Amino acid sequence: MPRMLAPTRAELAVLDVLPHAIVAPPAPVAPPAVRWRLRTKIAFRLCFIYFGLHVVPDFGLLAGAAVWTTNHVFKVSYAYVTTTTGSGDRTIDWVQSFVLLVVAVAGTALWSMLDRRRANYAALHKWFHLVMRFSLGATMVGYGMLKVIPLQMPYPSLSRLVEPYGNFSPMGVLWYSIGASPAYERFCGFMELVGGVLLFIPQLSLVGALITFADTVQIFTLNMTYDIPVKLFSFQLLLMSLFLIAPEMKRLTRVLILNKMAEPSTQPPLFQRRRLRIAMVVIQLALGGFIVGTNLYQARQSWTTYGGGAPKSPLYGIWNVEEMRVDGVVRAGLVGDYGRWRRVIFQNPASMTFQRMDDTFQFYGAKVDDAVKSLTLSAGPQGNQTGSFAIERPAVDRLILDGQMDGHKVRFDMRLLDRQKFLLVSRGFNWIQERPFNR
Repeated sequence: MPRMLAPTRAELAVLDVLPHAIVAPPAPVAPPAVRWRLRTKIAFRLCFIYFGLHVVPDFGLLAGAAVWTTNHVFKVSYAYVTTTTGSGDRTIDWVQSFVLLVVAVAGTALWSMLDRRRANYAALHKWFHLVMRFSLGATMVGYGMLKVIPLQMPYPSLSRLVEPYGNFSPMGVLWYSIGASPAYERFCGFMELVGGVLLFIPQLSLVGALITFADTVQIFTLNMTYDIPVKLFSFQLLLMSLFLIAPEMKRLTRVLILNKMAEPSTQPPLFQRRRLRIAMVVIQLALGGFIVGTNLYQARQSWTTYGGGAPKSPLYGIWNVEEMRVDGVVRAGLVGDYGRWRRVIFQNPASMTFQRMDDTFQFYGAKVDDAVKSLTLSAGPQGNQTGSFAIERPAVDRLILDGQMDGHKVRFDMRLLDRQKFLLVSRGFNWIQERPFNR
């Protein structure tokens, strides 16, 4: 048998301590709560109230307060608009933002006085951070999908192709410049979509917030430089992305600026139990997928309803009026003749556009009956009938409208303008260019 060696003095000391350690382990010491700096707590309170009022429905209370403030504080005398117009920069919108800021500042001051001893708002922050992620993500997915399926900035319509460039507003210039390049519009939408989708994924939400920040900086800059009336809203999106990035700014600064290593994120999970954390991730992914799927469905429906995939008029095209007769008398094509039509434009089945000699436009509702070869025009909010014409097509590129309009017998003899003659339509993309083609 092998010889047994006597334990050394050091081994005896370990054997003496070990049983006591096993029987009576030291009580775990809970880590002390991280105490936020005063400025951090104040900033969180302000953001919680300000953004919370944006995210949570106010049931008209905020709108009522904005109207009262507009009338009694700022004493606005002109007829400002309170109905929805598509603009986010109405007088009432600016005043409402002012009211929001005042309420947020006052609420922050009151909150700070009543809750001075709290160490931090870590528990509240993690849930509010989740709400902000999904609110911003849903908005970015919505806007992104309207560009991936080119709806927000449509390809220039037939009327836009013949309208003088100098008549475009700055917003129109931007809208149809981007719309003229569907590939670029899809790229912009894809970046917005990526940022929004990543915000739904917990482990990738910081990357999503960084991408969204870059997107919103670009959007806000374009809105400010092209006078697009969503300046306030795009600025709110920019601030929301900064709110999501703020907790990780120290780590980002260490890596991106100071070229140092960064510790793992210290942001607490929504739940401590592993099963609940996994369930919450699944719920977030499912909700994000629902938001993406809903926006995709709505965008595809819109594309076939009023977008590039919508039905076109049976008379689709730009028709140059070669001869116009009113009560049997030829109306010469004089530039100063306001009542003489220069072009007739058919885009969709329900409308028709006249372009006058001075390049202004007159829009009418239209109904083309291809079976009996007739055209009926309507005007005004009630859609009252204002003209009816018989349709003749002597050739593919010829169109004759003969009938009554505004109490006069009118005849139009027109020729189709080849759309491919517009460089904007025919130029396309070229890999090789020996010389710049800039016209």
